[in-house]
Amino acid sequence: MPTDSFGWIVFMFQEYGLMFLQGAGTTMLIAIIGTFAGFGIGLLVAIVRTIPIEPSSSLAKRVLMKAVRGILIAYIEVFRGTPMMVQAVVIYYGSAILFNLDMTPIVAALFIISINTGAYLAEVVRGGIISVDKGQTEAAHSIGMTHWQTMTSVVLPQAIRNIMPAIGNEFVINIKDSSVLSVISVSELFFMAKSAAGTYYRFFEAFAIACAVYFVLTFSVTRILLAIEKRMDGPSNYDMYSLEETEGLDHA
Repeated sequence: MPTDSFGWIVFMFQEYGLMFLQGAGTTMLIAIIGTFAGFGIGLLVAIVRTIPIEPSSSLAKRVLMKAVRGILIAYIEVFRGTPMMVQAVVIYYGSAILFNLDMTPIVAALFIISINTGAYLAEVVRGGIISVDKGQTEAAHSIGMTHWQTMTSVVLPQAIRNIMPAIGNEFVINIKDSSVLSVISVSELFFMAKSAAGTYYRFFEAFAIACAVYFVLTFSVTRILLAIEKRMDGPSNYDMYSLEETEGLDHA
């Protein structure tokens, strides 16, 4: 058996390397699906919250819109104001006790990450929508575009680019925060590291390996997201054409 910490790290990686890789794969699966699903939830919530309540609308419509907004605000506040670990325990065990739903740990994990991410990204997307100049929204409405058309064709393309760093940050957070899901026995990276550590009671070495794997995952994702942002920005240099040159290009 190894006699020093470095030797134990090498030994445990050789012995349980496949377990660590499986845990990393589960972590990335949860983070990717949870972030995309959460973005969809946040996008929908943000759009609904930005629908204007016209004074000329019927009383029933105004009451309905205010009720929907109240529910959405409550959803955001609850999931932003409570720890994900507590949410995981309440949802996983509560769904079985209260609704007799027998969710597997991985399904519960995807659900928890998605709705938690949706609550955070709802405010991020709303901030991105507000950041777009109001004149563009007014111009779109002046030519007869509905609120939905204005959002999808004018506002959201600009807002999403503005909030890309925040979305990427949430993705990285989900990679790390998925570790709390070990509380409901999800076989992600932290859970696998804890299982490997318990065999020889070498906790430092096992979690040193897990730490290195987490860093590789987050570093790689960060660089990929930066490349995507640069791609969305387009080229840094643009060719300038005069009106005559533009007309010549059109005829060509």
